[in-house]
Amino acid sequence: MRICRVHGLNAALMLSVLGSLAVDASSQEVKHGSAIYTCTNAAGRTLTRDRPIAECMDREQRVLNSDGSLRTVLQPSLTSDERAVHEEAERRKAQERANKQEAIRRDRNLLARFPNEAAHNKARDAALNATRSGIQASEQRLADLQKERKPLLDEAEFYKGKNLPGKLKGQIESVDVSIEAQRALIVNQQAEVGRITALFDAELARLKRLWGGADPGSLGPLPQSALAGQAAPQPKP
Repeated sequence: MRICRVHGLNAALMLSVLGSLAVDASSQEVKHGSAIYTCTNAAGRTLTRDRPIAECMDREQRVLNSDGSLRTVLQPSLTSDERAVHEEAERRKAQERANKQEAIRRDRNLLARFPNEAAHNKARDAALNATRSGIQASEQRLADLQKERKPLLDEAEFYKGKNLPGKLKGQIESVDVSIEAQRALIVNQQAEVGRITALFDAELARLKRLWGGADPGSLGPLPQSALAGQAAPQPKP
């Protein structure tokens, strides 16, 4: 009888120990265990799981800590079309960020290159002078060609009403082609003067705002040109 009582006490003690261990294990699981996922499905029913809920993949799922506080919110899984839209939106955002950084870099370079208006005016004059020199050279070449053409036309007068000799005809045509090329070149060079002027005007307006304290990159896109105070390359006659 005494032995049975001892065995009974031992069994009770064992059960108590096992129960304590189970409670400790349960406490550790709550303390370090997985999160709680909860959502309201399409039928309006609130679901709770210890893992992402398949029935709610098309809607938000709240992820809770063991104490019921919010850990995060899982966004709905996207269809292929929705994913494409999302990726395009992310691509645009990334491009906008890159454009912003590029605008900041260019504005800082602009300020470093032109610390004041005098420096900018000097660069403007250098660029315009190079192009105007090209125009002068083209105009001189045009005048020379016209002088070269005159005696050829005088000689052609002797053949009025007749076919011109092949050599004379070729010389006149060659000079005429060169004259037209020079005229087209002058038109392009004059347009370049206008382009350079517009560029430096836009840069100066931007610089005045930057000198006045505007943040680099806050003024929108820069003029699309690689000139930036350098002399424009001149076409060859």
